[in-house]
Amino acid sequence: MSRRPRKAMNQINVVPYIDVMLVLLVIFMVTAPFINPSQVELPSVGKSVTPPSLPLEVTIKADGSLWLRDRNQAGEPAPVADAALAKTVRNMVKADQPVVISADKSVRYEAVMRVMDTLQRAGVARVGLLVKPVP
Repeated sequence: MSRRPRKAMNQINVVPYIDVMLVLLVIFMVTAPFINPSQVELPSVGKSVTPPSLPLEVTIKADGSLWLRDRNQAGEPAPVADAALAKTVRNMVKADQPVVISADKSVRYEAVMRVMDTLQRAGVARVGLLVKPVP
């Protein structure tokens, strides 16, 4: 008895894959009506009655002096002493008004951190740094 050598099968049987895909298609078609799309609440124009307030600006000059300016009011910056900064800012700042610090580039980092610490101890919730964009 001589046996013939088996030939290698060079075709893939795709019938089981088609069966699985049809079952998945039926499952998705049945479950699709039960999925609720999430509701997205878009902001309306009339919700914000008051415009956002402009920040209070604390400027640190090259000589270490502090100047304070309220951008909501048209006026020049006024000098303020280091010791009186917290009290002055507490009296000037309105509810949820940000305070920005603008410093000369020759001012040491410690001076900026000292002003930030003073503002944080004064209870200012939003403190930021004012930067000048590079041209």
